[in-house]
Amino acid sequence: MNEPSQDALPPGVQRVTAALSELGHPHTPVMLDDAARTAQQAADALGVALGQIAKSIIFRRKNHPSGDDAAVLVVTSGDLRVDEKKVQAIVCAEGGKLGRADADFVKDKTGFSIGGVSPLAHATPPVTLIDAQLFRFEVIWAAAGHPHGVFRLSPRELQSLTGAPVHDVTTTAEGTP
Repeated sequence: MNEPSQDALPPGVQRVTAALSELGHPHTPVMLDDAARTAQQAADALGVALGQIAKSIIFRRKNHPSGDDAAVLVVTSGDLRVDEKKVQAIVCAEGGKLGRADADFVKDKTGFSIGGVSPLAHATPPVTLIDAQLFRFEVIWAAAGHPHGVFRLSPRELQSLTGAPVHDVTTTAEGTP
């Protein structure tokens, strides 16, 4: 792990760094020596539990009465799977459908590539949900806009930084609510 100068950081990490600074967050992003495109890779690189990785999953909300084609960001623990039906019930309560987001949609809506999607500093603000299971940990790590970039925070700080509501949006076992 290293902390290069701001100018040497990739553009996405620079955006996240600026947002964190503006919001008064005490921890700046660090760059990992190897890519952490998956939660397991990030946990291994940081020497933390898989659940301490705050993975950002992007879905696509379609046919919503608002007419939007919004990105839906779910931030959850790296050791859990998102229950799409729970997410759809929350973000599509007025209608519409939740679908998978492809790499082009993710890049267009967030400004980040898959594997480096930060929970903040998006090109277009997404509909964001935080999974309650992240609160099992005092310290978590989130992507900082690049597959090598991460930053440290607590679940409460995540909620404060994003303004996102906390919900139960994961499954407890494969296919079981």
